[in-house]
Amino acid sequence: MPTVSDLGEHALIDRVRARTGAPPTFVRLGIGDDAAAIEPARGELEVITTDALVEHVHFRRDWTDARSIGIKAVAVNLSDLAAMGAKPRVILLSLILPPTLPVDDFDALVDGVVATATAAGAVLVGGNIARSPGPLVVDVTAMGAVGRRRLLTRSGAKAGDELYVTGAVGGAATGLALLTAGIDRGAIDAQAAACVARYERPEARLRFGHIVAASKSASACMDLSDGLADAARQIASACGTGVVLEAAAIPLEPGSTRWAERNPGTDAVREALAGGEDYELLFAVPRRRRRAFLGAVRLCRPVPVTLVGRLTSEPGSKLSRDGVLSDLNFGFRHFQA
Repeated sequence: MPTVSDLGEHALIDRVRARTGAPPTFVRLGIGDDAAAIEPARGELEVITTDALVEHVHFRRDWTDARSIGIKAVAVNLSDLAAMGAKPRVILLSLILPPTLPVDDFDALVDGVVATATAAGAVLVGGNIARSPGPLVVDVTAMGAVGRRRLLTRSGAKAGDELYVTGAVGGAATGLALLTAGIDRGAIDAQAAACVARYERPEARLRFGHIVAASKSASACMDLSDGLADAARQIASACGTGVVLEAAAIPLEPGSTRWAERNPGTDAVREALAGGEDYELLFAVPRRRRRAFLGAVRLCRPVPVTLVGRLTSEPGSKLSRDGVLSDLNFGFRHFQA
């Protein structure tokens, strides 16, 4: 089976270029020059984000197929654009490749990248390929556009604003737990399979973010890359408020609840709060804008939205459970031992 080292950098770039198709008219220069050149979106802000997936940190190739790795690498960046209310336009792809990576895996990974970008309305316009002495690294930069008065940030909310989360949480953390436990994919039920899919192939809530931003009904927003607890704390910190989340209100992925029931000592709520990679959106909404927000939500069906807490004038991050407040001081941390 040929590997990437058998082909070399220029042949690999040719394989990427062959998969991208013709660029839209706003792309003046795409793959093949020292840098890409694009026309700015008239009257809008350019929103830029970047995120990297590192083998053995964010994925394992013995668990996850190469196409799914490419899909996830783009989706995690699109989720950042969704949290800002932006529509995707272009992406850049940097691949740091171990020389033994099979060419078939390279092709599948790039196919996943291109398919996910294309479905979101973005085009791959360039990037880089380099050799890695160790793990595979997939680094994506995404650029989108949003109206100047529609940009969502983490810092616009005030005490009293309500917190709403899209979809359900906990699925990705449960999917990772299932893979770590060595599950037989052919023997798991639909709920467990859905959790694995949430971990391996997340979907960015692009339409949700864009519609809510257009409605001007949310005062702040953040995606759940590092968990609901982390997002709630970060919004509160950026806004200079406290926050309380209601444990009973948190919408749990059904497979997460079932996993907790089958594993004594596992707290489904805590795992959902602390586990990252759900890539749902957390919105802060002033009460006076609640009707407009819920109107925007109706346009985003069938994705549900749930009221899970509020920002408070009292400092601190708290979880309310059965009437008892506890510190909301857990969540994913990148350099935590």
